[in-house]
Amino acid sequence: MFDFIVLIPLFPAFGAFLNGIYGVFRSNWADKPSHTIGIASIGLAFGLMLLLVYKMVSVPIVLLALVPALGAFLAFIFGYRWSDKLVSIIGVGSIGISFILSVLAFWKLIHLEPEARFIEVVFYKWMISGDLSLDIAFLLDPLSAVMILVVTGVGFLIHVYSVGYMHNDPSYPRFFAYLNLFVFFMLILVMANNFPMMFIGWEGVGLCSYLLIGFWFEDDYNAYAGNKAFIVNRIGDFGFLLGMFLIFVTFGSLNYKDVFETASRVLSYNGFTVTAITLLLFVGATGKSSQIPLYVWLPDAMAGPTPVSALIHAATMVTAGVYMVARCNALYTLAPISMAVVATIGALTAIFAASMGFAQRDIKRILAYSTISQLGYMFLGVGVAAFSAGIFHLVTHAFFKALLFLSAGSVIHAMGGEQDVMKMGGLKGHIKKTFIVSLVGTLAIAGAPGLSGFFSKDEILWQAYSSPYGSVFLWAIGVITAGMTAFYMFRWLFLIFFGEERMDHETKHHIHESPNVMLVPLYILAFLSIVGGYIGIPESLGGKNHFHHFLEPVTRYAYKIEGPHYSHALEYALMIVSVAVAFAGFAIAYICYVKNPSIPVKFAESYRNIYRWVYNKYFVDELYEFLFVKGTLNTCFGLKAFDEKGIDGAVNGTGKSLYWSSILTSKLQTGYIYHYVWGIVLGLLILLF
Repeated sequence: MFDFIVLIPLFPAFGAFLNGIYGVFRSNWADKPSHTIGIASIGLAFGLMLLLVYKMVSVPIVLLALVPALGAFLAFIFGYRWSDKLVSIIGVGSIGISFILSVLAFWKLIHLEPEARFIEVVFYKWMISGDLSLDIAFLLDPLSAVMILVVTGVGFLIHVYSVGYMHNDPSYPRFFAYLNLFVFFMLILVMANNFPMMFIGWEGVGLCSYLLIGFWFEDDYNAYAGNKAFIVNRIGDFGFLLGMFLIFVTFGSLNYKDVFETASRVLSYNGFTVTAITLLLFVGATGKSSQIPLYVWLPDAMAGPTPVSALIHAATMVTAGVYMVARCNALYTLAPISMAVVATIGALTAIFAASMGFAQRDIKRILAYSTISQLGYMFLGVGVAAFSAGIFHLVTHAFFKALLFLSAGSVIHAMGGEQDVMKMGGLKGHIKKTFIVSLVGTLAIAGAPGLSGFFSKDEILWQAYSSPYGSVFLWAIGVITAGMTAFYMFRWLFLIFFGEERMDHETKHHIHESPNVMLVPLYILAFLSIVGGYIGIPESLGGKNHFHHFLEPVTRYAYKIEGPHYSHALEYALMIVSVAVAFAGFAIAYICYVKNPSIPVKFAESYRNIYRWVYNKYFVDELYEFLFVKGTLNTCFGLKAFDEKGIDGAVNGTGKSLYWSSILTSKLQTGYIYHYVWGIVLGLLILLF
């Protein structure tokens, strides 16, 4: 049965070969036979995969990561010879197949006993060098199962949406190649069973973010934004590498099982080594998941096409840091200082980014700061040892944030490319379907009771209060941030869909609803944004918190601290407070942007300095530009001058001094005897003197 695995990638390759050869040498090779061969080759490969699924669990685990890579390869090599329709079939179909395989792998997993839900597949031996032994190996456990479902499921909907959004783009095949490659590297990241494999995916998504953010690189700003994302992430990745090296020095292995099983025996609680390891790994997380101080790249990531924004912000790259901390729970729970740092940075990032959303005008940039803030919530969750709560919010956030970004793309599509919310207004009557799904996404992220965001956000707030790693201070920041989130998100909604129409006549004349290929993914995401939270209804509300219990085996090596026990009454009270604060945020936004729109204008005029600081994002980018970018350049120029004047000057000066001294000395060799006699006489006089 294993021999048939070889045929799976060969079928699409053979189909690509036929289309490539005949497409070049036969001018009458029409689209129809090309489509037939392309679809048939993928269909045959898919059929073989399904045959193998129930024979061996490891097959879909490996293939669900490799299929998107195959789709990227085909789009790269043959995409420009194919029609956009065939590129769409390959690009979307590869992620669809990966999603089906993810569902089948998940189905296999849940039918195992909880303690047996750990399946490792060694693909091949990667390298052996001294004590270092590394495998290309995959791990399927409850945490990776949740992540692959999110990555492939939400990723598939974004791919479908992209067919309509990127229609007629001259680089259509390149776009789907990058998008497939992004999903492939993210799957490698979450399915790895060792740190180097995780790092391959970690760097891969960084590369793909650079390629996709700067996709329209003809515009200098897009290229700048891609470079900024790449460079800032390299800073964080340096910390991750150091943490990984320290793990190897400490444990002699980089395999998850070897490290996590022995962590409590090798490392001392609150010791220097475990604190250093976890803090260094978290430096990588602050870059990848856009936390203070390395959050500055994410708002500029809006330069890429809107589906890219949705994929980066909802299902892939920015969630990698949260996943990494949750995966390394056995290490982090041994380092209470690191846990406090993670929770504090998460809380401060949440409230800081939320404040920057108050004054932004770009429709996607507002959502970008929202993502940074919500990621802060996730780190607050994992930082108080509520790992399942942090991952739960990661899942629900994937639904409503993908919905919001794709809804923003639908608005941009309707407005002919306009992204300034101050030039919109009154669109509710023009694009009703987009308005409805946008309203669902806004309610979900604001934590409206009954929607997905309510359950996951409230779980984090409760754990921030009740966990032994939590505090009233962290809970208070989380609650205030909830009110701020409701305010700036309803501001976003009201400025786009309510009030007077502020667009010019030409734009208004061409406003139109998006095609079904863009709307259907929005409907599905809206449905998930409503019901997605019901997989984790807490016991205090009559649920069984299935999500938490499903992830429990992943934290079996975590260091447990028994905390105080609180009554359900207190949990209800805190829940009411958070809902009330969120409702207050909604009410203030309604008063300011629907009932009396002059209030924000008067506030901006009365408090110009405050507005200026918030609108300019507290000038953090300018500070970084001055300190690090220009500072580094000035340092380099200074070193260059020192090299040229000092080092080179010393070397060249030595040569020149010898040259001139030799010239002076040579003057003594005149060849005249009387000169030498006078020299002897002069020397004797000096000696006698």
